[in-house]
Amino acid sequence: MLIHLSSWPEIDERLKSGALLSKTVIVPIGSNEQHGPTGLLGTDWLCPEIIAHAAEKGDDSLIVTPTFNIGMAQHHLAFPGTITLRPSTFMAAIADWVSSLTRHGFERIYFLNGHGGNVATIEAAFAEIYADWSFTPEPWAERPPFVLKLRNWWDLPGVQKLCEDIFPTGHGSHATPSEIAVTQAGYPDRIKTAAYEPKIAPFGPIRDANDYRARFPDGRIGSDPAQATPEKGQRIIDAAVPALIRDLTDFAQEVLPVA
Repeated sequence: MLIHLSSWPEIDERLKSGALLSKTVIVPIGSNEQHGPTGLLGTDWLCPEIIAHAAEKGDDSLIVTPTFNIGMAQHHLAFPGTITLRPSTFMAAIADWVSSLTRHGFERIYFLNGHGGNVATIEAAFAEIYADWSFTPEPWAERPPFVLKLRNWWDLPGVQKLCEDIFPTGHGSHATPSEIAVTQAGYPDRIKTAAYEPKIAPFGPIRDANDYRARFPDGRIGSDPAQATPEKGQRIIDAAVPALIRDLTDFAQEVLPVA
């Protein structure tokens, strides 16, 4: 079930159904930022969306929110098309998404992330949300009526190993052939090509926007995205979907200890 393509009575009915995943929801989350000369700017939000939607298409018991598609990308701002939030804005928005979903009865909120630069701030947002309950006066036994989880799509069991097997050299850490291949499988009419040198981009630290552009003039870090193909991307999606469903099911079935 895709929330944005459903009516409110349908969501209400699902929440009240008592099914295993009826109160568990996936939030695809990413960033809109440059991905080298051939990568789509939406790569980091498209990848988790493509995987989550593919999983939902195969298993309608899954519930997926609209994609949270703007994240932490200030270090990419020297490249046109990048859109970013400040950390405080990002954290506040995550808290509002959680408050909105939990108000209606969702109890397990699973953030499927597509941008490594989001991780620290998402985890900080989770800590702030939980702090509202941890600092609550007695009775201390009261706990929040929800649980939050963050999972990067490439950290789904078996997926990173598959990406490394498909791309043993030139995978890198930004504008990687694996993430670009996933977007090519999802949007085969949007494949981009470009000439670039060196074939495999250098590695280096990530700092402010101007420093990033000076170190990595075409936006890539350690990668050769020309290796990407839609077929390779589909292999990655086909591995990620069952891994996501298993991980989500385990999350839904997690038994919380009694305080």
